[in-house]
Amino acid sequence: MALETTVEPPASALSGVARVLVHAGKLNAKAAEDILKSARERKVGFVSAAIGAGALQSADMAHTLSASLALPLLDLAAVDLQKLPANAIDRKIAQQFQVIALGKRGNRLFIGGADPTDQEVVERIKFATQLTPEWVVVEYDKLAKILEAQSTSANEAINTLAGGDFEFDVTEEDTTATAEAQDVTTEVEDAPVVRFLQKMLIDAINMRASDLHFEPYEYHYRVRFRVDGELREITQPPIAIKDKLASRIKVISRMDISEKRVPQDGRMKLKFGSKAIDFRVSTLPTLFGEKVVIRILDPSSAKLGIEALGYEKAEKDRLLAAIQRPYGMVLVTGPTGSGKTVSLYTCLNLLNQPGVNIATVEDPAEINLPGINQVNVNDKAGLTFAAALKSFLRQDPDIIMVGEIRDLETADIAIKAAQTGHMVMSTLHTNDGPTTLTRLMNMGVAPFNIASSVLLITAQRLARRLCENCKKPADYPREALLKAGFQPEELDGNWKPYRAVGCSACNNGYKGRVGLYQVMPITESIQRIILSEGTALDIAKQAQAEGVRDLRQSGLVKVRAGVTTLEEVITVTNE
Repeated sequence: MALETTVEPPASALSGVARVLVHAGKLNAKAAEDILKSARERKVGFVSAAIGAGALQSADMAHTLSASLALPLLDLAAVDLQKLPANAIDRKIAQQFQVIALGKRGNRLFIGGADPTDQEVVERIKFATQLTPEWVVVEYDKLAKILEAQSTSANEAINTLAGGDFEFDVTEEDTTATAEAQDVTTEVEDAPVVRFLQKMLIDAINMRASDLHFEPYEYHYRVRFRVDGELREITQPPIAIKDKLASRIKVISRMDISEKRVPQDGRMKLKFGSKAIDFRVSTLPTLFGEKVVIRILDPSSAKLGIEALGYEKAEKDRLLAAIQRPYGMVLVTGPTGSGKTVSLYTCLNLLNQPGVNIATVEDPAEINLPGINQVNVNDKAGLTFAAALKSFLRQDPDIIMVGEIRDLETADIAIKAAQTGHMVMSTLHTNDGPTTLTRLMNMGVAPFNIASSVLLITAQRLARRLCENCKKPADYPREALLKAGFQPEELDGNWKPYRAVGCSACNNGYKGRVGLYQVMPITESIQRIILSEGTALDIAKQAQAEGVRDLRQSGLVKVRAGVTTLEEVITVTNE
């Protein structure tokens, strides 16, 4: 009777990690062949199949591979995962080949894995990162737990933050895209990321935010909204989504998705309920990824009407008298975010009649105004403020709005336009009315040109408005009120300022903002000071004598009316 014999496959027929384990005496060739066959059938790696079958313990295999291949061994339990380089390896590659990035040094990328014989993953990572991968052996079970947590935590966290499914109609005007852009678009059509972005935009609109900031840092990622002029942290989504979220925003905003090294600007329009809202998008490469800022451009803000902006009656009358003149220049000044654009748009809406030709040049045009010819500055193409202004003068305009006077050339053309029968409106970044005049002189504009063309300057700030539901009277020492700028006679009687309290309907006691204005007409007395090249202090003194309130005095009027708090006025006018 012939005895059956089992022919054991030679170790040379095996490859990779199986061969190493057989040579090390941890597996016999037949067991290795069976595990390899099982791994192929189940479409998993040899290491996973061997540990799953109980042929070796994870720690034993890691020590054996480290000793046999002369590679370093690392215990992942002793590693601070927050300090590992984020997104150094594409997530799909990391999950498919079961590897993790451990650190970078020069052009070398140290990767941890349980199968250091896998050359395919080395080539893939080398091609994707342009770095040279170097193996570090880690235990398979600890690695698998980390990779599983990374793959599920981001989606679960975003799903939790997004709070379920909802509809949000995205209007993408440019549907043509390159093949590369379409590939990236497919990658970023990640349902949790899309829902998370939609949720953030809806929340920002509902909270009356003006801007959304998506900010990547080394170990965390945060989202902040600017509400009533103050930045508030809203959430910290998983850092793993930063690239997908930036790509999704760039897809909608029609930016170059493949370009991550330089800042980009774009726009998007989303349908929110029955109305469409425009967003201006800006990306900025930072140390740890692209920071994205989205500005909400609500067209209704330009149609509020002058009554809603917070002008006192005397200030409003001066402004309306100036903009209704047939020619001349009206300037609006203040720092970024002080509401200059809304003020100018409000004035343009008042003047926007069928018989009037209005042209604007802006950088960029934030809100579309029907009936007004709006032009975007394009420095690369040579369309500067000055170039657009020269062109406007050949377009038979009645009213011209210049987004900002930045240089002497723009100032000269704008002033000449004001002198030759056009109403010109513009903005400058100065602190108040008197310093605006001296700024123009410092730019090189001749004093007689300023005196003969500028009709009025309005400087402004935005102060947070008290919540009507929860504001309460405050007891301030009389000395503090006098120091702030109140006159002694104003403090007589039972009048008391209000303080912010805070309730469910507001933001720490404030809801919305109100403008503080210094509306300074250029009278004959001020013209004489300009012609004699007087200082800003001389002009301010004369304006005060003519009854023009400065910004602090305008703020105190709002405090006395119970519209805002003394603290808020002091903060925004502390110059």
